[in-house]
Amino acid sequence: MKIATAAYPLDWLDSWAQYEDKLSAWVAEAAAQGADLLVFPEYGAMELSTLAGEDVAADLQRSIAAVSERMEQASALHQALAAEHNVYILGASAPVHAGYDLPVNRAEFYSPCGKRDHQDKQIMTMFERDPWKIGAGGPLKIFDTGLGKIGVLICYDSEFPLLGRALAEADILLMPSCTEALAGYWRVRIGAMSRALENQCVTVQSSVVGAAPWTTSVDINVGTGGVFGPPDTGFPATGVLAEGDLNRPGWTYAEVDVKTVADVRADGVVRNRSHWPEQEQRIKTSRIRLKR
Repeated sequence: MKIATAAYPLDWLDSWAQYEDKLSAWVAEAAAQGADLLVFPEYGAMELSTLAGEDVAADLQRSIAAVSERMEQASALHQALAAEHNVYILGASAPVHAGYDLPVNRAEFYSPCGKRDHQDKQIMTMFERDPWKIGAGGPLKIFDTGLGKIGVLICYDSEFPLLGRALAEADILLMPSCTEALAGYWRVRIGAMSRALENQCVTVQSSVVGAAPWTTSVDINVGTGGVFGPPDTGFPATGVLAEGDLNRPGWTYAEVDVKTVADVRADGVVRNRSHWPEQEQRIKTSRIRLKR
C-alpha cells in the first residue's frame, strides 16, 4: 500500500464551500499519487470554527462548540471523498460533544466502502485538561481493514507504551499530532518510533503546521509528516521510511507492505513484540538496592 501523511496548515474559511474545496483538493492530490491511506492531524478540524465568525474563532470554548456542531457535516464530506477516490481516510481530529461529561478529542476513520468509525484520545495533555476542558472518551480500537489492522494513538497517547501495547495486534498505528513547539513534535516522533520498535509495526505521524493567528488555541504549530518502522529486517536501518520537511505543508508518502511487518515479527534480528512479557517476569524477581 501507499500511505500519505499530512503536514496540514489551518486556514481561515469564509464559507463551507471553501472547506469542501480545500479538503477535496488534498484528498485528490494524495489519491493521484496512488495513496491508499490518508492521515490528517490532530485538531486539524479547528479551522471549522472560523465559519462561525471572528469572535467565535478567537474564543476557546465557543470555538470548541462551533467545531463540534460542524463535525457531522464534515464526516459526510469525508465519507464521500473516501468513496470517490477509493481510499481510507483518518480525518483530522476535533473536540466533539459526544455524551460524556466533557468534550472528547475524536478522530474519525473512513473506509472506501462507506463504513465509518472513530478513535477517542485516551490521555489529555496539560492544556487539554485546562483551559480546554477536554476529557477522555471511548476505549482504544483496532480497525480491521483491507489494508491490514490499523490502530490510532492521538498525539500524547503515542508517548505511553502500555497504550501502544494494547494495540499490539495492529500492523499500522496512526499518530495524528498537534504540537506548538519543536520539542513537542519530537516527543510525538520519539513516541512513534518507540512504538514501532516495541510492537514491530509501522507508525505514521501527521502534524498541524504553521500559524493560525485568528485563534488563541492552535495559533502556533510545528511539525511534519513521517512514517516509521522497526530498524530491523525489511526496514531501513534508521527505522525512517519517510519524513517531510519541517513545517512545510503537504503530503509525505511511503510504500508499506504489511507482509514485512509479519516477517519482522517472525524472523527479525530482535523480537521485541513477542518478548514483551519477559519484562514482567524479570521485574517480579528484581531487587533494586539504593546506596545511602
